[in-house]
Amino acid sequence: MIRQCLAAALVAAGVSACGSITRGTSETITFTSAPSGAAMTTSTNRSCPTTPCSLDIPRSEEFDATFTLPGYRSQTVPVRTKLVGSGAAGFAGNVLAGGVIGMGVDAYNGAAFDHVPNPVIVTMVPEALPSAARTRGPRRGRPGV
Repeated sequence: MIRQCLAAALVAAGVSACGSITRGTSETITFTSAPSGAAMTTSTNRSCPTTPCSLDIPRSEEFDATFTLPGYRSQTVPVRTKLVGSGAAGFAGNVLAGGVIGMGVDAYNGAAFDHVPNPVIVTMVPEALPSAARTRGPRRGRPGV
């Protein structure tokens, strides 16, 4: 009887935090801009000197990614977490195996989540309009012509 209880406890402990084991607690996120070469900084103090680039970020971390490039307006993209795909399956595996502690671990460390969007892609907008568009004003002439 004691052996059976010990075996059951070991199995439950072994499958707790299934998402942490199968998916890991961090995720690689790719940052891309058009044109390339923008600097990217997150609201959590991570950065890339130029795009395209990739960073390994904890799955539980939500942040804003700000892209800057001389001559262009800065662009900010919110990156959030979402319970998806195999993360949900790993999380559910904790329930089926009786790993209530594992469910808590996966929810806390983010193993059951993915970042959205991933990749993070922005199109930079010029600060000023091209000269032809600047010089073209409203058309003057007779009304209704």
